[in-house]
Amino acid sequence: MKKLNAIINYDLDVNVYGITDDYKCIKDGYIFVATSGYYVDHFKYINEAIANGCVFLVVDRKIEIDFPHIIVDNINDYYNDLCKKYYDIDLDNYNFYGITGTDGKTTTAFIVSQLIDSCAYIGTNGLVIGSEEYPLSNTTPCISELYDSLDKIKKNNIKNVSMEVSSEALLHDRIKDFCFKVVGITNVTGDHLSVHGSFENYLKCKLKIVDFVQDDGIVLINGDDKNLKNILIKNKYYTYGFSKMCDFCIKKVEKKDNFLLIVLVDKFNNKNIEILSPFFEKFNIYNVVLAFLIARNAGIDEGLIIEKIKKLNRVKGRCEELNYGQKFKIVLDYAHTIHAVDSILDAYKNDSLIVVTGAAGGRDKDKRPIIGQMIIDNSDVAIFTMDDPRYEDVDDIINQMVGDNKNYIRIKNRKEAIEYALSIANDNSTVLVIGKGRDNYMAIENKKIPYSDYDVIKNYFI
Repeated sequence: MKKLNAIINYDLDVNVYGITDDYKCIKDGYIFVATSGYYVDHFKYINEAIANGCVFLVVDRKIEIDFPHIIVDNINDYYNDLCKKYYDIDLDNYNFYGITGTDGKTTTAFIVSQLIDSCAYIGTNGLVIGSEEYPLSNTTPCISELYDSLDKIKKNNIKNVSMEVSSEALLHDRIKDFCFKVVGITNVTGDHLSVHGSFENYLKCKLKIVDFVQDDGIVLINGDDKNLKNILIKNKYYTYGFSKMCDFCIKKVEKKDNFLLIVLVDKFNNKNIEILSPFFEKFNIYNVVLAFLIARNAGIDEGLIIEKIKKLNRVKGRCEELNYGQKFKIVLDYAHTIHAVDSILDAYKNDSLIVVTGAAGGRDKDKRPIIGQMIIDNSDVAIFTMDDPRYEDVDDIINQMVGDNKNYIRIKNRKEAIEYALSIANDNSTVLVIGKGRDNYMAIENKKIPYSDYDVIKNYFI
């Protein structure tokens, strides 16, 4: 709690108990910051924020009601500085490790948090501090959530933070004033183009993360990604990948007992590094190598990193195999981009696949028929269902995914779709449930209805 006049130049002596730009999160004594994003203009919800108990408004245009407020020019910058004051956060007290890219952010960032001692994680899977987990609203949370997370991290006396950085966070300056020690760029393929307008804008926004790297910091780039070749950045950067041109070249990959042996050529020290990974998928080779390089550039002993990698557990909701004593495989995955769906299908291409999937409403309609065709072509049973439809009709979304195809099953209710997939599985089946991972809601219109693929699967067997 702080006094309003201690954090805002305004003559009003009231207590402030929180700050948010989401009117639904407003409680008595909160400041409401009426930001404007791609999907929603929070300025429209001023009356709802007041009704919910806010004591002060921050806006960027004139309001028609008599209520304590301040009008600012750059509301995102002001929101950022306001949260910094309220939570008393000094960003210089943290070591930030940022991961951006279309795919692999969550897995890489979470692995990094396991490889660096006393390291918190911020990303799609929430805020994780040791054994404590806190849900967050976005991959890179809104500004007030981000600073609230840093406040929790500070109270746990933790200095290291591994965080996912989304393109929308970069677009809306959610990480203003952050300074990363190491940044990793996993890949950049077409996604969120409904927000950015074009792939060129999306790529430019992703690369904006290098502006937040400290002067002596390091950038690590996937050298196999054609969209990241020949980019010009001012920071010191290194490439990793299978290409012989990479600074850190993945020379060999082979199964060894219960691990995947990755032989990485370190061209700077003229040596081979052997990493034993518990993950066998090709996309996770990239994630593990990038996490290894980030941890090494964080100053962690190389031998210790290798030992920790051997003991890694699956990241929740990312190629997560669930076992309830059933004789078939169940895999839960967040894949929703063309590249990610292709990768997860390839990882289980030798299995008899039953796939449950959908597409989010209000997002990148162009990819729907591509993903739909990929799933129909590469599965034995393709089941299409809802996935955060928002304001779109579920049938319309499915129609766009399946086109003229007939060899699929439509079950609009996602719970029923998953239960049906489980009911028809035999000993040779792999039930692949993709799109939402460990999300704990279904976005319908402007509401987030409690829902979890994981809970549906677990409850089916309990």
